[in-house]
Amino acid sequence: MNMPLTIEAEITPGMSPQEVTHLATLVEEVGFDRLGISDVPSYPDCFQLQALCALATKRIMIGSLVTNPYSHHPVLLASAIATLQEVSNGRAFLGLGAGAGLEDIGIAQPRPVAALREAMGIIRDLLAGRLVERLGQVYTIRKAKLVRVPEQAVPIMIGTRSPQTMRLAGEHADIAVIGARYWSPAIVQRYRQWLAEGTTRAGRRMDDIEVAPRLTLCVSQDGELAKRSVKFYAAYYLTLLKPNDLALAPTHLARIEAAVQQARGWYFDADVQYPEELHELISDDIVARFAIAGTPSECVQQVKRILDLGFTSLSMNLAAVRHGSMYDGLKETITTFGAVLPEVRRLAAAV
Repeated sequence: MNMPLTIEAEITPGMSPQEVTHLATLVEEVGFDRLGISDVPSYPDCFQLQALCALATKRIMIGSLVTNPYSHHPVLLASAIATLQEVSNGRAFLGLGAGAGLEDIGIAQPRPVAALREAMGIIRDLLAGRLVERLGQVYTIRKAKLVRVPEQAVPIMIGTRSPQTMRLAGEHADIAVIGARYWSPAIVQRYRQWLAEGTTRAGRRMDDIEVAPRLTLCVSQDGELAKRSVKFYAAYYLTLLKPNDLALAPTHLARIEAAVQQARGWYFDADVQYPEELHELISDDIVARFAIAGTPSECVQQVKRILDLGFTSLSMNLAAVRHGSMYDGLKETITTFGAVLPEVRRLAAAV
């Protein structure tokens, strides 16, 4: 491997600001390199939390994972990230995507690729101190210029499952997070091809982009509890993606789909409710296809399988071990995985 492994942790902030801030300090202490805060409608505000986390930490990069140019206008995003860059002393990044959950609050998401393309151009121009006047397909800006321009450039990340948006990442992003959720050599090759098409179009090289798989991570000394904690997550993405190489009987898949439809709440909500039979319908093998979950040693081996696919960066969406509050469950995942982070880095160096 030509470069050190970059390991990112993402926190979904369904808890108090104080708890999120404390988890950020733990993420830094155990050895992660980057911290992303999810931008979820009706959850605590991700931008205010990023600033709090920046003030509480010294080393890790901090940013949104991911926000979108629909609920936050690109000029406002540029202003927010410029502020975070100043607060963090140059440790900010901006993660962008098409957005999730916006339809529930009546926000349309037209022309996502065009919106992201224009947003990135607007944000980069503003962060560079340029005056922006633009008549685009999605955004019309009569006149905008930041009052305070950051001294250092801010990396821009795109996270997506979309082929078109992955090509856009190849054209313009500094970091691409592949949101496939389900990993195989064929899937990784497909995403790399889309990225390569974008880099070729823009005259860039693949080496210009950091590429990370989005992985859901749940770790506990009680490995069975960790796996059980992400079974609804695995069931949700199984029914959404329906991978061809998972040879499930149609009747079995239909039972999983029916159970998922009966669920109440988002799969990372602390109080999500779903039928108990999901724990029988979703095997540990299925969990391992969609998440990194189990004991520390089991998770190390699962991470090795991902590293063997050729990645030099990992984006870990942290899942809470479900036996108390969301805060306690996330703390357990962070501290338990932190104990084996040095081993993960040794494995990466050997690939």
